[in-house]
Amino acid sequence: MGASYAPYPEYKEPGVEWLDVIPRDWVVSKVKYLAPFQVGWTPPTKVDANFIGDNLWANISDLKGKYIERTAKNISDEAAKVASMDISPKGSLLYSFKLSVGAVSFASQDMYTNEAIASFLEGGSLPLSYLYYALPKFVIENASTNIYGARILNQELINSAFLLAPSYKEAEKIATFLDHETAKIDTLIEKQQQLIKLLKEKRQAVISHAVTKGLNPNAPMRDSGVEWLGEVPEHWDVCMIKHKCLEITDGAHVSPETDGGEHYFVSITDIKKGAINFENALLTTPESYQYLVKTGCMPFSGDILFSKDGTIGQTAITPRGIDFVVASSLIIVRPDRSRVIPEYLDFLLQSGVVVEQVESFVKGAALRRLSIQNLLKIGGAFPSISEQVDISKYLTDTLSQYDSLETKANDLITLQAERRTAIISAAVTGKIDVRNWQALEAAKNKEVA
Repeated sequence: MGASYAPYPEYKEPGVEWLDVIPRDWVVSKVKYLAPFQVGWTPPTKVDANFIGDNLWANISDLKGKYIERTAKNISDEAAKVASMDISPKGSLLYSFKLSVGAVSFASQDMYTNEAIASFLEGGSLPLSYLYYALPKFVIENASTNIYGARILNQELINSAFLLAPSYKEAEKIATFLDHETAKIDTLIEKQQQLIKLLKEKRQAVISHAVTKGLNPNAPMRDSGVEWLGEVPEHWDVCMIKHKCLEITDGAHVSPETDGGEHYFVSITDIKKGAINFENALLTTPESYQYLVKTGCMPFSGDILFSKDGTIGQTAITPRGIDFVVASSLIIVRPDRSRVIPEYLDFLLQSGVVVEQVESFVKGAALRRLSIQNLLKIGGAFPSISEQVDISKYLTDTLSQYDSLETKANDLITLQAERRTAIISAAVTGKIDVRNWQALEAAKNKEVA
């Protein structure tokens, strides 16, 4: 956890199987005795007028940060009245107990909630500032598990969940300590997230420059004649990508048979960071596989897979030695290797030049989807094969450095997130004694005084 904190001087057995020893003066009790809460509701969704109004109405998706300033949907006064909904006052602590179990946020102003959120109110035996940290730790322990292995809660399970209760004053001190410590950790995490964002932007810029301007800064340039491309080296060919390919098609438009499956059936969810993850790919039957092969759904080694649904533009080069078929969410781009090498085409498809063209086709669409017909309209710039090889090698080497930095940043985020979880757990279970804790700045000021 970084800093060293002393334990409490005395502990006792809590009488709860899954709990370790607790501070001598702490109490173990159920939520219903310590923290009153209410649950919201959803007005009839078929009545559009119910969702036209000025009343904030929180859903689980609104519980993203520590405070909820606004909600994705509002409801009318009449909707709240018909559903007999109680308002969650400003300052209430909202706790999600369905689907995304354990998310917590404070209401920054009065609002209603749906039935998947429990609103904990002021006036209980414990301050809400403490419950913000304690509820996600303890209530989940009382959850049941559905057939899919997901944790689920209801009002009865929440009420009967155990909480550890220090004195009110001590609970406030724990919350103040955790506010201070988690804020420091969150700042470190945010800095790493910003670094990752900058690395991704830099990565995109390096790719885009290389596949539009080349590696020679002194190369004679010419106007490409295309607004989105600008100037290109004068000896480069500017054309639609399809003219450099043998075939562009997509995967299966039928659901694969998976009972007794033996052959990989790859979809967009299996494309991760430029590679195909076969570990979790579906397996289809030999009969289904043969049918999909005959209908052109099997990529060849060196083909580029390009995602066209949802997260558009994810790419991967088909590896050697593994036969598989693909879903309709993936486009198979088969390069004519006498005109373009797979590595260069893969980088081109990742470039800002292609991303900008793709966005022009899908911008504003309710369902983000790129048709093959539109991909066939996308263009790029193509140097000679030898120059493509040089550019691809340069990009592979350069981007590996960015990937290494991004991996380190993600590792730091994981480490800090684990540290955050550990310090919260230690504080709300009484493993550390923070009753005499002071923020470093406050301690220094006290010494000066």
